[in-house]
Amino acid sequence: MSTARNVVLVHGGFVDGSGWQKVYQLLRQDGFTVSVVQHPTRSLEDDAEVIRRALDQQNAPTILVGHSYGGAVISQAGIHPDVAALVYISAFAPDKGESVNTLIADPAPGAPVPPILPPQDGFLFLDREKFPASFAGDVPEDEAQFMADSQVPWGVDALAGAVTEPAWRQKPSWYLVTTEDRMIPPAAQRAMAERAGATVAETEASHSVYVSQPQAVADLIRQAAAATS
Repeated sequence: MSTARNVVLVHGGFVDGSGWQKVYQLLRQDGFTVSVVQHPTRSLEDDAEVIRRALDQQNAPTILVGHSYGGAVISQAGIHPDVAALVYISAFAPDKGESVNTLIADPAPGAPVPPILPPQDGFLFLDREKFPASFAGDVPEDEAQFMADSQVPWGVDALAGAVTEPAWRQKPSWYLVTTEDRMIPPAAQRAMAERAGATVAETEASHSVYVSQPQAVADLIRQAAAATS
């Protein structure tokens, strides 16, 4: 297999693809062709189909990267033949029949509880006041508040969508664990990464590591790309 020089970046819930800008710039500087997908986070299958269409346009070995809920999306869409490797960034990595809902159903005692508000018309938001501390604890305050105030509604159907054929059972995987995460507990991240047989890196960062530490994210993507040669 030739070295993968294409990267597709998949955002998670409550945010859009613009948060990938710094990672995008670093990878572009290294000569990667980078696509940032804007999927609506309404249902897992719809989101996976958006990713498949983006992969259809690559026509070359591609590193598929998902943050948070984006990990469920790449697990569902990543069996695409052009995907050379999967990179999970503080992300959910469901197995067959699992959804985000099943993965968050039984939090460990003492684990932080994300400040998710009750559903409104089938969509979820995080409490705006609590968003910075929970989602973006190491992001500059004004930027974290902007993220809170520009939230994308996350469909409850997306959380309920079950993965049918997890791509990590077929493709090599990498996982970046964020040790200060208050959305997906680090212990849960490590367990999902181990189950997926992923190559693991850890960094002291919040859930928004792709914003606060883009270099760490880009480094792991480069590592995955180099391993495809």
